[in-house]
Order: sequence, then structure tokens, then C-alpha cells
Amino acid sequence: MDAMLSYTKNKQAEATSAPRDTLPVFAKAPGIVLGGLPIAVVTRAEAARQMIDASRSKLRGIRPIYLTSGNGEVIARAAADERIAQLFRSADQIVADGQPMVLASRLLCRQPLPERVATTDLFHDVARLAVRSGHSFYFLGATPDENQKAVEQVREAYPGLRIAGRSHGFLSGAELDAKLAEINNLAPDILWLALGVPREQEFVAEHGTKLGKVGVIKTSGGLFNFLSGSKRRAPLWVQRTGLEWAFRIWLEPKRLFWRYLTTNPLSAYLLLTRSE
Repeated sequence: MDAMLSYTKNKQAEATSAPRDTLPVFAKAPGIVLGGLPIAVVTRAEAARQMIDASRSKLRGIRPIYLTSGNGEVIARAAADERIAQLFRSADQIVADGQPMVLASRLLCRQPLPERVATTDLFHDVARLAVRSGHSFYFLGATPDENQKAVEQVREAYPGLRIAGRSHGFLSGAELDAKLAEINNLAPDILWLALGVPREQEFVAEHGTKLGKVGVIKTSGGLFNFLSGSKRRAPLWVQRTGLEWAFRIWLEPKRLFWRYLTTNPLSAYLLLTRSE
């Protein structure tokens, strides 16, 4: 077990361009293996504080700290595609954005996860801290309309929050290069990147070194859809029982039924067989 944890941590360190001792404190925090991926053992409050602290770490000026999340779908896709697995293992931290992972850790791992760290909840924890500390955000991803509505809602909810800028995620070629240069010059403390899996992980691998003045990149999946109000969360009791995926299928059956039908059984098997 310790050997496996050491291996995954070493793979993460090899994928970075900075010496291990320059990484922020969360890189040395407790971790477990769930479904074959290294997962940080943190509470939501700890994860939020770590993001704030990491955004002004020693890596600033070299590359952003890269933080991402895992759930059942991610576990299944990483097991089926080594390229995707490596994109996730190169992260400085992976948190559990899935209640089934929390429940599995309590049965299968040497150290249980204290709670789920869903990005849709974590965002608000970080935003409240950022209002007090003066940290700045940039919002990159989603459609132009969704991106605009999400930022408008954030401004209304957190009037004291410093928002360095925003952009939709449908950029390529020279337009993308110009936007990357603009973001780097703005130097936001935290870049919320909402492109979906694995596009946002590929974005970090391809463009992360062009954003050396950015403190942290946090991959965010469908966060902007929830911030804008176009999608709604499952009731709290559904989230706590690990059935939010079923609620999402109920809301979007055409888009999600086959996805979860293929990934849920595989992720359950991987959680049972590749967790320590």
C-alpha cells in the first residue's frame, strides 16, 4: 500500500517542472488510493484554505499549481485510457468530487475521506475567503452566454470579490494564444477552468507553462452551469446517499443515461479492487 502511494506521488512529482520542495504544503498532505487514483484526504474547508495559500506559493512565475477533482466517471475513464490517467496523475492535488468515493474510502481504505469536496460547493468556500484576502479570480470556459451569466451571479453574491476577467471556452489558434497572453498579464490568483473532462486536463498539459503568472488552475467541469442557474443541484439527502448521478440522469436522460450506464459499473469495480 505504501509503495503504491509512493509510486503515484512520484509520478505526480515527475510531471511537474519544479523541484518537489517548492510545492505547497498540501502536496505533502495525507493521501489514499481510490479506484487507482491518488486522492487527497482533506475537508472542504482545508481544500479551500489550501487553494488560497497555494495561489501565492513559490511556484508563481514558473507555472500554476494544478488542482483537479475525481469522481466515478473519472476513475472509469482513467482506467480505460492511460493518457487520461496520466493527465490526472500530473495534478498537484486530486480531491474527491463524488460521494460514492467517500463511502468507499470508509470501507476499503486505511484512512477514510472526511467528506466530499464537490467543486460546486468548494467554489463558494474559496470565494468567501477570497473576498476577505483580496485574491482574484478568472473564469474561463462554457459558452459565452453561460460564462457571462455565471460571472454576473458571482458578482451579485460576492460584491467584494476581485474578478480579473472572464472568457468563454470556445477558443482556438491565434484567438486562444491572444487570450492566454491576456490572462497571464492579468495574473489572477485562481483560474477556474470549466471545459469538461478531459479537455480541461489537456488544456493544463498544453498551456499551463504559458500561464506562469497565474497562481492556481482549478478544473471545474460544469461549475459555471450551476453558478449561472441553468442547472440545479440534487437535494442534500440525495447528495449524501451518493445518488446525485441518478438525479442528474433524471434531469438529462438523453445526455447522461448511456454515460453513467457504461461508467458506473466499471467505477464500482475499480473502487472495490484498486483502493487502499
